Amino acid sequence: MMSFAAEFDHTHTRYGDVLKKYVQNGRVDYAALKADRLTLDVYLNKTAAVSEEEFEKWTLEQRLSFLINLYNAQTLALVIDHYPVASIKKIGTFFKGPWDQPVVRLFGKTLTLGTLEHDILRKQYQEPLIHFALVCAARGCPTLREEPYVPDQLQKQLEDQARIFLSDKNKNSLDAAKGVIYLSPIFKWFEADFVKKSGSVLSFIEPYLPKAPSDLASYGIRYTGYDWSLNDDEQK
Repeated sequence: MMSFAAEFDHTHTRYGDVLKKYVQNGRVDYAALKADRLTLDVYLNKTAAVSEEEFEKWTLEQRLSFLINLYNAQTLALVIDHYPVASIKKIGTFFKGPWDQPVVRLFGKTLTLGTLEHDILRKQYQEPLIHFALVCAARGCPTLREEPYVPDQLQKQLEDQARIFLSDKNKNSLDAAKGVIYLSPIFKWFEADFVKKSGSVLSFIEPYLPKAPSDLASYGIRYTGYDWSLNDDEQK
C-alpha cells in the first residue's frame, strides 16, 4: 500500500500551543520551556519534513507564515539549548555568533538563522513588515506574539505588529517640539528594505504610527539604543 506524508498543518497548532503556554506580553518563560520542550521539538521536526517541492506549491501567505514561524520557533530552540543565558549574543563564538550557527533544518539542509532571514525571507519576499515579526530573543526586538502567523490572517498580523512596535515608547517616540522622531535601530539596519518599499523610512512607518503628524516628512530621525538582554519573563 502506498503511503502519503501528512499534509502540513498551516494553522501551526503545535507552535501555537508553545506560544500560548510559555509567552506572555512578549516575554518567554525559557526555564519552563526548556523543561518541557517536546511540543516545540515535534513542531520543528514537522517543519523540517516539508520538502521544497511541497513548499513551492503553497500560496505566498502559506510560505511566508511558515518561514516566519520557523525563524521564531528555531530561535526559541536555540535559546533553550543554551539556557540560562543573559543574551542571545552570548551564544556561539566571537567569529560565529548565534545567527551563524547551522541550526535551521529546511528542505533537507541545515541553514543558519542569518541565511533564513537575509537570503530567503528578505531577498525572496521583500516584505519589510517581517522586521516586526521576526523576534531574535532580545528585549529590543518586536514582541513575540502569543499566537503563530497563519496564512488567512498574515497581513493583518504583520500590520498589527508594526503598530504595536511603533507605539512602544521605549523604542520609538516623537518629539514634536524638536521635529525629531526617535526610532529603533531596526530602521537603520534595514533602511534599504523600507526605502525600496515606500521611498523612505518615514513614508513607510506613517500609516502605523499612533498619531502621525501632518509634517512627518520634515522630521529628523535619531536612533535609540537596542536592548540585547534576553526577552525572558524575569524582572530585570
